[in-house]
Amino acid sequence: MTLSISRRSLAAGLALTGLSACASMPTRTGGVSESRFGQMLDGRPVRAFDITAANGMAARIIEYGAIVVSLTAPDRDGVMGDVVLGLDTLEDYIARNRNFGTIVGRYAGRIAGGRFELDGQTVQLDTGGGAHSSHGGPDGFARRLWRGVAIHDDIGPGVRLTLISPDRDQGFPGELTTEVIYRLTPGGALRIDMTATTTRPTVVNLTHHGYFNLTGDGSRPILDHELMMAADAFTPFDADKVVTGEIRPVAGTPFDFRRAKPIGRDIDADDEQIRIGNGYDHNFVVRGEPGDFRLASWSRDPSSGRVMELHTTAPGVQFFTANGIRDWPAKGGVVYQPRTGFCLEPQHYQDSPNRPEFPSTVLRPGETYRQRHEYRFGVQA
Repeated sequence: MTLSISRRSLAAGLALTGLSACASMPTRTGGVSESRFGQMLDGRPVRAFDITAANGMAARIIEYGAIVVSLTAPDRDGVMGDVVLGLDTLEDYIARNRNFGTIVGRYAGRIAGGRFELDGQTVQLDTGGGAHSSHGGPDGFARRLWRGVAIHDDIGPGVRLTLISPDRDQGFPGELTTEVIYRLTPGGALRIDMTATTTRPTVVNLTHHGYFNLTGDGSRPILDHELMMAADAFTPFDADKVVTGEIRPVAGTPFDFRRAKPIGRDIDADDEQIRIGNGYDHNFVVRGEPGDFRLASWSRDPSSGRVMELHTTAPGVQFFTANGIRDWPAKGGVVYQPRTGFCLEPQHYQDSPNRPEFPSTVLRPGETYRQRHEYRFGVQA
């Protein structure tokens, strides 16, 4: 079976890459089933939701961390392969996860010093003993038990996951109610809709932290994957990996992915930012207005023909090449090594609460935080 990306959505990416798409359109809607995945240390059960689409795609989502454990998509010959990295058991995810497939929050990335000013008051966050707050704190959303319910609507089969974070959780003000909906769409996409509301002014920056390997084999490096980023600039960081506030043009740097190129081409370039990150671990400023649903990236594995587009309403995308994952036992007996996966994390810029020049992440009572992301899969010869 051949799975295609919608012609309109692919046009922008293909205009930059000079590549062409295949075409077919599934018509049925698939389904959702539930099963027990394990239990928390305190005995609370954790469920898995297995989502299937009529075109053969499938995803497994668990309530712990709102994690995408697996996601299958066809190659150019119609052979299904799992295109995300992950672990085998709940115990593994609790003990030694590296954010494989999680929802990260309340604030993805670093907040400098673990503090910021909001409405004239200093907010101090829990840094877990570190210099900065990272990914929402030592007990962030990726370590929480969400509550899921299967859904099946006109968009596609999926699961709705809800988490209530109390006031002052990890130091963040306001009780935050967060909802994340994963769906598999008829057109061959993993769609993620995120909303949040608060009882007090706060800051919010959620993201999906999936690691992708379009070969379908997590033991293989992703350096030959081709990548295009619809971004003319990125946000560099200092030696402590805290953004400086600069919006730096990608032109003339290893971060220029305006035309598709292999991820590995410049990953070890003699460049200060590459040295600090030991590769790519940077936020790209997506073209267009934040809030508009638009193309952010296009990627392709030449060996399988799998193609993935990311469309998002977020202002930026954090591109990370799993530089520090080494000798990591994972699902199916595979051992992950550096650069055997890549992340495209749609989100606001890091340290935005301390950077008024960046798009605001402030959420107030009566407002609703909304983000929509779609990872669209297809094939190309």
